[in-house]
Amino acid sequence: MQTVTSKGTVSVHRNPIDWVAGALVIIGAINWGLVGLIQLDLVATIFGAGSVLARIVYVLVGIAGIYMLVRAFITPRDHALAQH
Repeated sequence: MQTVTSKGTVSVHRNPIDWVAGALVIIGAINWGLVGLIQLDLVATIFGAGSVLARIVYVLVGIAGIYMLVRAFITPRDHALAQH
């Protein structure tokens, strides 16, 4: 839910899922950047290429990306309006 601060800026309150998803998207972005720049898949290097752990990380990054995409285009409901 967005609130306007006294300085006129908009503040967005994020829940823990937003923070985890954001961190996973950043990890994915850094990993893809390294793959593109120097052909280094950091996730595969850390967890082993094709390992179960690496695949879990890739799936979590993908889910986080979809979650963030949905959050970017769907505005949260105003619960104060829903109660009236």
